[in-house]
Amino acid sequence: MTDIINGLGRATAYGALGVVLLVLGIFLIDALTPGKLGRQIWEERNRNAAVLLSSALLGIGGIVFTSIWTTYEDFGKGLVSTAAFGVLGLVMMAVAFLVVDLVTPGKLGATLVERDPHPAVWVTASCNLAVSAVVSASIA
Repeated sequence: MTDIINGLGRATAYGALGVVLLVLGIFLIDALTPGKLGRQIWEERNRNAAVLLSSALLGIGGIVFTSIWTTYEDFGKGLVSTAAFGVLGLVMMAVAFLVVDLVTPGKLGATLVERDPHPAVWVTASCNLAVSAVVSASIA
């Protein structure tokens, strides 16, 4: 019974950390794009914005999953490692976004929240997933 209670406590801590990192991801994408992201997705039904945010959330989720999966025996060290790699993933996604913005015409953030579908959203979403895969691979 002690193992179950211990496992529930760890799952709660990792789950809470994962939610915090996902919320940080939402704020990050919101900061990189013009307007309010929530309004873009839920009120204006902007698919570009939804794909962009979804890719960031999937990427962060993958990093958190990998970090937990390969966690240290020491719970505290594993929790700190998960937080560190999650924040690193967010920072790297932001850097990749800014680099793509520099090498492409126009303002990437504005392009990604246009109403009409735009191929740039797929490039940026792929970049988010690629960055998260690189960070995840570095964990193991």
